[in-house]
Amino acid sequence: MMNKLIVGILSLVAATAQAQNTSNNPVLALNQQQNDSILENKTDSVSPQEAATLFSEKKAVIVDVREDDEWNQQHIPGAIHIPLGQLLGRLTELEQYKNTPIITQCQKGGRSQQALTVLKSLKFSKVYNLEGGIDAWNKAGLKTSQ
Repeated sequence: MMNKLIVGILSLVAATAQAQNTSNNPVLALNQQQNDSILENKTDSVSPQEAATLFSEKKAVIVDVREDDEWNQQHIPGAIHIPLGQLLGRLTELEQYKNTPIITQCQKGGRSQQALTVLKSLKFSKVYNLEGGIDAWNKAGLKTSQ
């Protein structure tokens, strides 16, 4: 019953959200097309490089689903930290991203795949898993914070 209520509320929020208008600005439209092309052939995952590009251009958000101790050791600057076990209880923090690409991330990719499944089941429209998690992010030489 509670899950149906949450899904209903989230659907209502999504239905009333405004879409980003790029039609009046050719540069924005071209950038959007390039970013869309990164994601258009993706099923459920993005590489660390693709994630970094989308994130740095503010075309996607990263949700780190690792535990607090893992987050405190190292994390992607600007990522949203919601441990997997708290995801359902903290959905309101993600409502504004219902129609925005969300990249779920953990240490290696297992927990973030579970988070992806949960978010997609709740009608988040664009959810992707960071291939290889923060381990792959580090291997690619991308920036992290402590």
